[in-house]
Amino acid sequence: MNIKNLLLHSDAPKPSTSVQIDNERLPLDSKGVFIWHRLGKPMSAHITGLDARMILDSRGNPTVEVDCFVDGALLGRAAVPSGASTGAYEALEMRDGDPSKYLGKGVTTAVNNITDRIEEALVGLPVDEQRLIDEVMIELDGTPNKANLGANAMLGASMACLHAGAAVHELPLWKYIGGVAGGLMPVPMLNILNGGAHAASNVDVQEFMVMPHGFDTFEEGLRAGVETYHALKKELKSDGLLGGVGDEGGFAPNLPANEEGLKYMVRAIEGAGYSVDQMGIALDVAATEFHHEDGYHMDGKVLSSEDLADVYSGWLDAYPILSIEDGFGEDDWTGWSRFTKREGHRVQTVGDDLFVTQSERLAQGIEIGAANAMLVKLNQVGTVTETLESMDLAASHGLNNVISHRSGETEDVTIADLAVGTRAGQIKTGAPARSDRVAKYNQLLRISADVDEYRSPF
Repeated sequence: MNIKNLLLHSDAPKPSTSVQIDNERLPLDSKGVFIWHRLGKPMSAHITGLDARMILDSRGNPTVEVDCFVDGALLGRAAVPSGASTGAYEALEMRDGDPSKYLGKGVTTAVNNITDRIEEALVGLPVDEQRLIDEVMIELDGTPNKANLGANAMLGASMACLHAGAAVHELPLWKYIGGVAGGLMPVPMLNILNGGAHAASNVDVQEFMVMPHGFDTFEEGLRAGVETYHALKKELKSDGLLGGVGDEGGFAPNLPANEEGLKYMVRAIEGAGYSVDQMGIALDVAATEFHHEDGYHMDGKVLSSEDLADVYSGWLDAYPILSIEDGFGEDDWTGWSRFTKREGHRVQTVGDDLFVTQSERLAQGIEIGAANAMLVKLNQVGTVTETLESMDLAASHGLNNVISHRSGETEDVTIADLAVGTRAGQIKTGAPARSDRVAKYNQLLRISADVDEYRSPF
């Protein structure tokens, strides 16, 4: 099956087009979600305006915030994240490039694109028709990578409209996204030790995360993860290695080798009073960052793709690793598929830079069995609808979806609701430190008061 057909067809059962509610057959959209305005809700909830501004992200860099007005009232607001280790195939994040302002990272052009162009295109549309809203923007942009309007401009508008749609229907965002499917609390991946592009250390692996998957509730799992974070602090301090933290709130020590990070993770888990059966380890290697023409540069050595796979297999034998993200470069399809075939039965292999949340790249990976999970980042593709489409494609072919933040974050908590509403089952959103990360965990705690379901994906 070619890629085009793979995008259009799936062997998995298709969602129903309707659902029986109170003796009435009610329509679902292509995602299996209620078409809410057909449930007796007023049809007058139309977009009447957008506003946008520059705000600062967690690294002190400019980003975009968007307000959505419905029938004259401010009902939706969203802020756009930004990545540091970005894949080459991500949608374009529009920056001004003026070195005299914010070191060239200003977003005035993106803001103006929202207020001058996107607003005009969206005013008058029903705010609860998310697919229509996003398709109008995609057509207006007219490029494959959002180069005309900017993915940051489009995503800000898309998410703001999503929030406004939820407000119109007086629904929490997770329920508006998930509809009748209900919610599932995700197992968190807490990035407690930072390296790579996210830290000023000598550690190549970008993220060492704990996954509290062996608990009955989200609250219990989060508590265990937080306690493990503090236990790691104690272990590093006792060895004279406690310094600052990285972009995502994890500790950032210099270590003699990457494997030492794994040893500290086990020490922290056990030091917090938990077993490795309750608390596993997840890695974001971000191998694209140290992949060069001559191979992978790790621990002062140059490794082939096969050599690197052997390193990972050795780690799997010795440590409770549940998930490896971006273990190979974004164009090393052979390395990916070979490793997933060899080790995919005992570890989750997650494509981030490999897939960049885009259906076309994901379809290539599905064809060759490159990975068994996809990392989901809204700003890699640029709209809510395209994100959900990629997630659907992944799930229909047996791949896990892992909802993710970016290293440059804001107080926006959309991804917490997205994880619960889509029943993704996993979320990575940093250490339990820094308000930009903690905001997501706090939102999940709020949601957990209404959503009980929590289970290990492993």
